[in-house]
Formats: sequence, C-alpha cells, structure tokens
Amino acid sequence: MIYLDNAATTFPKPESVYNAISDCMKNYCANPGRAGHKLSMRAAREIYDARENIAKLFNIDNPMNIIFTSNATDSLNLAIKGSVNENDHIITTSMEHNSVIRPIKALEAYGVENTVVNCDEHGFLNVKELEKAIKPNTKLIVTTHASNVCGTLVDIKKVGEIAKKHNILYLVDASQTAGVYNIDIKEINIDMLAAPGHKCLFGPQGTGILYIKEGLNINILKEGGTGSKSEDLFQPNLVPDKYESGTHNTPGIAGLNAGVKFILEEGIDKIREHEEDLCQYMMDRLNEVPNVIIYGPNNVKEKAAVIALNLGNMDSGEVTFLLDSQYDIAVRSGIHCSPLAHMTLGTLEQGVVRFSLGYFNTKEEIDKVINALKEIVNNN
Repeated sequence: MIYLDNAATTFPKPESVYNAISDCMKNYCANPGRAGHKLSMRAAREIYDARENIAKLFNIDNPMNIIFTSNATDSLNLAIKGSVNENDHIITTSMEHNSVIRPIKALEAYGVENTVVNCDEHGFLNVKELEKAIKPNTKLIVTTHASNVCGTLVDIKKVGEIAKKHNILYLVDASQTAGVYNIDIKEINIDMLAAPGHKCLFGPQGTGILYIKEGLNINILKEGGTGSKSEDLFQPNLVPDKYESGTHNTPGIAGLNAGVKFILEEGIDKIREHEEDLCQYMMDRLNEVPNVIIYGPNNVKEKAAVIALNLGNMDSGEVTFLLDSQYDIAVRSGIHCSPLAHMTLGTLEQGVVRFSLGYFNTKEEIDKVINALKEIVNNN
C-alpha cells in the first residue's frame, strides 16, 4: 500500500520504535515510580529519558515540564479546561480541529466566552484580526500551528508576541508540526504546547505530550495515584506528578522516546526539507490532472506537507474509496474533524481528499498517485 494518511497517524515508524516497544514489553514493563525494584526503576528511567529528549527537541530547560498524556486531544483538554474559569474569554481560529473547538464550546456552559477569528479562504490567519478580538477578560489564545485539512501554517511567533504583549496565555496545537518544524520554546512565547506522540514524533498511538511553562499552574482534570506523597489524601502539587495520575503507558512512551531520538539523529531540517520537496513535487505534478481543485496555499513554505483537493464535483468519499480499492493508496476524505476549517475553505458539503505526506514517502509513490488520479478522472 502507498500510505498517504500521515496527518492522522504516521506509518510506518522507524524500526527503532518497534524495537523499543518490544524491548519494554518483554524485559522491563513494570509499573514505573511505584516500587523500588529493578524493573520499576528501569521503567522510570526510560520515562525520564523520554522527557529529556522531548525537552531537547523543543529547547525546554526543565524536562519535568513535559506532561505525558494519551494523545493531543487529552493534552488540549487539560490545557484549555485547566487554564480558564467562569467569566474568562478564549480566542481561537476558524482553522482549528474539533479537539480545540469542542472543549472551548463545552466551556460556554460554565460561563466561559469565546471568539473564533475567521481565517481567509486559503486558511491564513490575520494576526491583526486576532489582536482586535482581545477583550479585558481574555485569558487564553489557542491556535493550531498547521491546519490538519490543508496544511496552512500559522505564524505562531507573531501570535506569541501578541499574547505576551497583552499578558494572555498562549496554547499551540502542534499536532501536524511537532517533529518536522523547529519549535523553540525560548524563541517563541508559548505557555503550553500540545502534540500527539503518534504523528510527526513517530511514536505509537495512545501517547501525547503537553508542555506547561515553568511556574504556570493550571487546574487538574483528574486525581489519583502518582507514586508520590501517597500518605496525602489530596493530589500532590509536584510537576509532572499532579497531572499524571495512574499508571504510565510505559511501552508507548518507550516507543515515543525512540521516535524522538530518531528525529534528533536524522535532524529536523532534513525531515522537513524532504517533506517540502515531496509536497512541491506532488503540487507540480497535480497540474497534469484534469479538473483538479487544490485548497490552501500553493507555496510549500507556507504549509505543512498536506494537500487537500477535489476532482471536479466528484464526491470526496468516492475518490478515496477508488484510490483504496483499485490502487491500494491510503488517503482520507470528508471533514477531517474540522468543520470550521471546511467552512472557511468552502468545502463543508463536498469535503476534500487529503493527501498527507511523510518522511518515508517517495517521489515514485507520488507518480503512481498522479496516474491513479488521471485514470479516475478519465473513467468518471
């Protein structure tokens, strides 16, 4: 199969990721931080090593400010719901995933206001419009770094500057960029950064991270066993323990650690340049496909390696079905859990066929995709 659904989950993973998960399951998968025996201590060391490597990737001084979660959705819920209270105001954009929009909309029932700043027809955010939306009670700004639908990048540095200027918390959803784009916490005013482990970080599903800035105290969403201060009936105030109740996904974190090590060894610039080159190649070759409609930016420097398209008026789901059943090409169609983004792009009714390219894809695969699209157009 030609796999081009990397925006949902990267596949395949580096071989080292599979080996790390297997090694953990077979040799030291005890409960970390819950005992003093060798296996428990080995598991705890692996988890700390993962924190250290993730901290290196984002230039974070204190690895203990990395919180392990189940996925980016889990991270975003903790960050959004944990940082606002009744009568606060949140600003977000019309290009967000439902993992951002739904928690924000749910907070309306608790007296939290929100403003959704509309992006243009290519998905670009006008930061001046965002700044105009600030109110005296604005507590939090949330933006994606790159659209999961069409790849459009947000200038998170400029948004961070606006947030800092107005003393507002800034949360970045880096689901499509962490591991491909340089995100330097010291250069960009980011108070919280959410990312899944199973996408560009090459980890397994069921893993996620949330960076919380040093000294920022957000409300917890769950309490329970942490392996620390067990004599206390109240949740400990230690970071990261206060946010990590229950047993860690040790095999998953071991795999995530291997994925991050792979990125550090390969070099994030090399990974990004490969994806940009591949994206440019596909964008160029799509000019050969009759009736193709491409959404989002044409400049690959302004987008992640995600290409959203339609073939004339053909149903996007039908195109995806034909690619899978007749050509063994895996892509995703529909609304991509981002209805506001599709409203912004004008594709809510038809949806789009999304091709999301990854580090292990090749130009030869793109050639086969182009030929398949030509045949689908000619046969329909």
